[in-house]
Formats: sequence, C-alpha cells, structure tokens
Amino acid sequence: MTNSPVLVTGGTGTLGRQVVPLLRAAGRDVRVLSRHGRAAADAASDSAADAASGSASDAADGVTYVRCDLLGDGSGLAEALGAVDTVLHLAGGPKGDDTATRTLVAAARRAGVRHLVYISVIGADRIPLGYFRAKHAAEEAVAGSGVPYTILRAAQFHDLALTVVEKMARLPLVPAPGGVRWQPVDAREVAARLVGLALDEPAGLVPDLAGPEVYAMGELTRGYLRALGRTRPHLPVRVPGKVGRAYRSGANLTLAGAERGHRTWEDFLAERLAS
Repeated sequence: MTNSPVLVTGGTGTLGRQVVPLLRAAGRDVRVLSRHGRAAADAASDSAADAASGSASDAADGVTYVRCDLLGDGSGLAEALGAVDTVLHLAGGPKGDDTATRTLVAAARRAGVRHLVYISVIGADRIPLGYFRAKHAAEEAVAGSGVPYTILRAAQFHDLALTVVEKMARLPLVPAPGGVRWQPVDAREVAARLVGLALDEPAGLVPDLAGPEVYAMGELTRGYLRALGRTRPHLPVRVPGKVGRAYRSGANLTLAGAERGHRTWEDFLAERLAS
C-alpha cells in the first residue's frame, strides 16, 4: 500500500470531518483543502466549494491544511497534489461544483494522480435542479478526466434533513410537500464507505448509499417535532412542474440495488437533540 498523503477537498465540512480521522486511523497522512486553512478545522461547516485565495498551509497530527482556490485560478493546487496518489473530492456547495471539479481533475491529471474519489448525490442525472445538474456535470468531468476514479452517489445526510425541518418547524403551518420522499443517511456511514473505497482500487460508479428507511417530508418534520415534544399543524402542498414530477416518481431515491446505512432518522435525532 502506498504511504503517500491523501488529498481531501472539503475536509473541514460535515463529511470531511468524519473522513479525515478515519484516514489517519488507517495510517495515512492527509492534506486538507479548505477555505481558511487550519482555522477551518474547528468550524461548524464548510458548505461552499472550498474556494479561497492563497496557498499557505499548516499541519497538526499528520494533517496538513492547505488554502486553495478551486473556483478561481487554482492557486496552490499543483503544490497540494505533489506526491499524492489518491484524492477524495468532498467539497460541495449550492453552486459551482462542476467548475471546482473541472479545476481539480485537470490538476490531478497533470500530477499523475492514480485514484480520484468523488461524492455525488442520488438523482444527479434525474432531478432537474441546478444543484443536481452541477453534480452530474462534475461526475462527467471525473469520468472523462483520464484519471482512474470511483464515484459514490449518496442520499441526503441526516444533517441536511435536520436543517430543512428545523426551518419548516418554525412556521405556524408546516409545509408537507406531497409525494416528496427522502432516504436520509448518516454522514459517518458515508465517510466509512468513502474511506474504504479510497483505500481500494478505482471502481467507477459504485452502488448508491442510502439510509435504511424512506420518509415523506412530512414524516421527517413530525419526527423532529415529536422528539422535541411539540406539535404543529401541517399544510399539504404540491411541488409543481418537472421538479415535482421527478420527486413524485422517486427520481431522488434508490429503492433497489443500493447499499443501506443502519442509523435511522430517529437514531440521529435522539443523539443530536441529546447533545
């Protein structure tokens, strides 16, 4: 097994904060691309596409934090990729994922990277929303890069589901989008799967990873309110147009052929609200 460092983009985000210690436990040094270098390691979230100017870095406990501009000119990226065989591309945000990924894969190809692992989302090729389209374009950039690769599509994380239902639960009438279902998955289980993939051989597009249960959006909100000991009236709403049809058809789900996590929404809520 190679002892070269593993480069992780988005290493200070929800997923990255789980991935980095697993790589260290496997005996690998890690280089983390983040917007703010070492200081970002303690941030609550790094939700943008890990873009900032500069190339300064610092290190602690086998982890080097590198500031790099994936959405700009890629300053510092060539240096960050030096002697790296494996890249885990976890950085993501509301927009620009395709642009950031093209910058990364071009540099990875020039650097001779041997394995590029990308985290995408279930339905990337089926949901007609900008976020999903950017994810699909990023997948195509990875697959067409010439760098051996692995792509894992995962369902929405429990953390994102919590952010959504917290906002909806503040309303006097809680929206309940009819036909919209999620399979939320635990970020720790996604992290473990990604690290296993990264330390193995490139495998192309692998089976999706979804949570153990499918929930209507109204069920997610009711579960959250129930855990808090609260109630709110729900207002059924219909998501219109192509987006609504895609969700009602289950285009964001993988009901067969996916790997399933074990931690349910209820498990996640019990742990998170207790803390």
